[in-house]
Amino acid sequence: MSFPNFNHKGDLPIGVYQATLEEVVRHFGEGTPKRRQIGRRLERVHDIACATGKVARFVIFGSFVTNKPDPNDVDVFMIMEDDFDASQLTGEGKILFDHLLCQPYFGASVFWVTRKAALGGEQAAIEDWQIKRDGTKRGIVEVLS
Repeated sequence: MSFPNFNHKGDLPIGVYQATLEEVVRHFGEGTPKRRQIGRRLERVHDIACATGKVARFVIFGSFVTNKPDPNDVDVFMIMEDDFDASQLTGEGKILFDHLLCQPYFGASVFWVTRKAALGGEQAAIEDWQIKRDGTKRGIVEVLS
């Protein structure tokens, strides 16, 4: 996947771009030591989430998918299969799906819902993550399996 150029704010243009995890890490996880570190965090988060066998959609947003040289962390939104039950997880899986524990442990902000809980449908729930705190929109990336 060839990602578009960043806009004048350093964000991807508005849209949901699809790429493999390898393409995402190759594009956004290089350049600075901080970006390489966060790229490795993203791979770990993705691996642990996918090990549940219940990830339906995996989306990356926030500073990692911008041109910021030293993003703070990686931000992830996942849509999980309806039969996913986070209370049954153990170890790092349990930590990953607990928002308050996840940030200090993984250096990642992880948000998730089940398919049936995705307000307005899956695509609408994903597209909502394009909205920044200031109300403007940015591009985000969905990882293809």
